[in-house]
Amino acid sequence: MYKSILPTTLTLSLILALSLTACTNPQATAGMIEIQVDIEGLIQRVHVPTGSTVQQTIEAAGIELGSLDRVNPPAYTVVDEGSTIVITPVEEIFEVEQIIIPFERQTIRNEALTEGENRLLQPGKNGVQEITYRILIEGGEETSRAPVKNIILEEPTPEIVMIGTQTAHTPISIDGSLVYVSGGNAWLVEGNSGNRQPIVVTGDLDGRILQISPDEEWLLYSRAIIDEEETINTLWVSSLSDPELDPIELGVSNVVHFAEWIPETPSFTVVYSTVELSPAAPGWQANNDLQSVTFTAGGRALRPSEIIESNAGGQYGWWGTDFAWGSDPAYLAYMRADSIGIVDLEGERLEELSTITPFQTLSDWAWVPGLAWGHDDQTIYYVDHGDPVGIESPQASPVFNLIGQSYRGGDGLMLVERTGLFAYPAVSPIKDVSTIEISYMVAFLQAITPLESQESNYRLVIMDRDGSNLRTLFPPPGEPGLAPIEPAWSPAGDRIAVMYRGDIWIVDVESGIGQSLTADGQSISFDWSR
Repeated sequence: MYKSILPTTLTLSLILALSLTACTNPQATAGMIEIQVDIEGLIQRVHVPTGSTVQQTIEAAGIELGSLDRVNPPAYTVVDEGSTIVITPVEEIFEVEQIIIPFERQTIRNEALTEGENRLLQPGKNGVQEITYRILIEGGEETSRAPVKNIILEEPTPEIVMIGTQTAHTPISIDGSLVYVSGGNAWLVEGNSGNRQPIVVTGDLDGRILQISPDEEWLLYSRAIIDEEETINTLWVSSLSDPELDPIELGVSNVVHFAEWIPETPSFTVVYSTVELSPAAPGWQANNDLQSVTFTAGGRALRPSEIIESNAGGQYGWWGTDFAWGSDPAYLAYMRADSIGIVDLEGERLEELSTITPFQTLSDWAWVPGLAWGHDDQTIYYVDHGDPVGIESPQASPVFNLIGQSYRGGDGLMLVERTGLFAYPAVSPIKDVSTIEISYMVAFLQAITPLESQESNYRLVIMDRDGSNLRTLFPPPGEPGLAPIEPAWSPAGDRIAVMYRGDIWIVDVESGIGQSLTADGQSISFDWSR
């Protein structure tokens, strides 16, 4: 806001002098020019030397500008005879407002309570937030309002309600062994859904790695490490047949994407890939390596062995490379953001099979295509990034297709268009072992909104290995979709486990009817023995 510093008597004298001279002919002083200064309609005439700037004119007029006042023309401009300088005073004020922060409502599902029974664990309470706004006023009108300070005076307290989920479901028959992680613990289900027992009860399983060994004797899993700065998690093995045997620590840490058993029996060797912790998102830098570790029946882990040394991993290699075994230990595929291919285990190198246009997520994660081997170890099923549908770049294309590809190379075969980026193909057990021809099915997840598959829920779909007899199984139309987690076939190939409504459901392949295996909403991963 400007402030005039001319004395009042001096101002009156100037006005009187101007009035008297107005009755006579104008007189000009050599080297002086007259400038008008307009402040909100009030005109002040000022005489300054030729070549003066706007800033010098304002100083000659005895006007002190506020830090926010606007001047037109700019202060560095040289003025001419008869020029007008317009000063717009700008006033700054601050306004404080308090608003209510509504409390959230949280529910905890508990299988120990009868379905429909609710218990209030914690009443909710609203919070209070104080916001300070900076307001600018020009010419008596508000021209700007922006928050400059935000303080939570009182945090809201969430309302927590425990909801019972215990139901009288008919037990589901379970062939083989099914394991799942819930509440940080690992559970084993055998025979039927009513027969479940805890395998690991440490409460720290992160669900990144969970796999039953090919001989069904062991469970491979990862445990989160909270209080160590250099470690995300560690790999462990527990016996599925001997509860008295202590868990085996494999001496392997920081496994985010891949760790699996070598497909052989007896099962004592695991292959894995590691990452290094990083302060930048997502919190790690992938090594894109491949290593193996073997343990003894007595529970001693041997020194790890390197198969593929650390490497850049192609485009978006910071996220990491994933791998997938065929049914034979000689066949191992890799998948990363820009390609899929075969791992030459003898040559200890990667052989590219098909290039992929990397998907631009615009976030701190990278997309790696789902991949599965056919039972003949000759065919690979994977999700490819398709061509754009509009003017977007190839990297931003929302199209993802399911492809069948010979592991020897050549062009892939389009099996299903627009499945979504989280299709996760999964191959069933062989349907009929009495015939020469190997027959099996492929399950995958189909995005409900295929061109928005990054945020979409999915439906479970199955087809024959050549893409024929496509059939949507679960859930029924109109029901919420599945979470994008890889499905798992039962050993008999007549049922499929999926993640639905926060729980594990078992879907009958023939009828498409699903039934929940868990009901607490805490399950995060599962595996079914093959």
